[in-house]
Amino acid sequence: MFRTTSTTATSKKDNTDSGPLEGITVVSLEQAVAAPFCTRQLADLGARVIKVERPQVGDFARGYDTRVNGLASHFVWINRSKESLALDVKNPKDHDVLMRLVSRADVLVQNLAPGASTRLGLSHEALKEKYPSLIVCNISGYGEDGPYRDKKAYDLLIQSEAGMLSVTGSKDEPAKVGISIADISAGMYAYSNILTALMQRAKTGKGRKIDISMLECMVEWMGFPLYYTYGNTPGPARAGASHAAIYPYGLFNTGDGRQVMLGIQNEREWANFCEKVLRKPEIATDARFVNNSLRTQNRDALKDIIHDSFSALTAEEAIQLLETSSIANANVNSMHDVWEHPQLKARGRWTEVDTLKGVVPALLPPGFIDSNAQFGSVPGVGEHNDSIFKELGITKID
Repeated sequence: MFRTTSTTATSKKDNTDSGPLEGITVVSLEQAVAAPFCTRQLADLGARVIKVERPQVGDFARGYDTRVNGLASHFVWINRSKESLALDVKNPKDHDVLMRLVSRADVLVQNLAPGASTRLGLSHEALKEKYPSLIVCNISGYGEDGPYRDKKAYDLLIQSEAGMLSVTGSKDEPAKVGISIADISAGMYAYSNILTALMQRAKTGKGRKIDISMLECMVEWMGFPLYYTYGNTPGPARAGASHAAIYPYGLFNTGDGRQVMLGIQNEREWANFCEKVLRKPEIATDARFVNNSLRTQNRDALKDIIHDSFSALTAEEAIQLLETSSIANANVNSMHDVWEHPQLKARGRWTEVDTLKGVVPALLPPGFIDSNAQFGSVPGVGEHNDSIFKELGITKID
């Protein structure tokens, strides 16, 4: 099982180095994945992120599962380094606390139900005159206007609307992507837009509204299949773990009952693969396989040839042969394999974060290469109420 081998990052309270967003305060009315994923990126860069949650139950993602020492895997992943403030924002007194925080904030983020932020007086239009430097980022399923504005949106629903299921899965059955890819894409576009808005504000002194639509983020990532179908041509066929338009590129069985992943991107690699891996150089000039379009068209016949060759090899032997032949390849790893991945260990990409149930490992964010990563703990519901009330000069909320 995984054991931490690096402590590159340290707790915020113990680290005297300032992150690049030190001094930036983010107030976030967030739940589930999209907004929390965005604000965790900001927190990792040193921003102060105050997560506003419902009293007692908190963000409903806290209850998704209990896989991390009794805590939810989603929540532990995307909520470190935040302060949790439990408020009933429909209660006038609690709402007043929220508005006091907003008055001090640099960024306001929300992914509440459609229309909820407007009803709470948290729209950019309601706040911009009083707080002209405030950046307001709204994350929703379909955006702030249009016929789908009020439609409920969850990750799988957005994957379906964006056409993801039409290109993912097997020939006989569509499949969702195994992670919350629509939420993650929205969170990352919110994050990059907020960074851009902060840069713009440094020049102009003015905040701005950011309107992030999960559908638009997901459709942007669907650019290849969209253009592939340009002019009303047929779309890419669902190809399971293979590539719809490049072959051989995908999973292939080995003699020990396992699989390996390989990919051929050009004709030079194809000839090399036939000679050094299949040890059948004549296959390279077979009329069925002389270019990628024909290999894709005749993939079933080629797959049989590759499987026949690999049947005498273990997965480890096949990977080694592909590697020495300069053919792109990959292990078919489980999550347990990823915990132990030698490349992540060699690069010191693991650190630790505190939770209410003890220390757990955490991956350093991509791009972090020094000791400035400042990771605070994963908070409990309302853990920071007292300290934030004290900061605001509030002694009691009835």
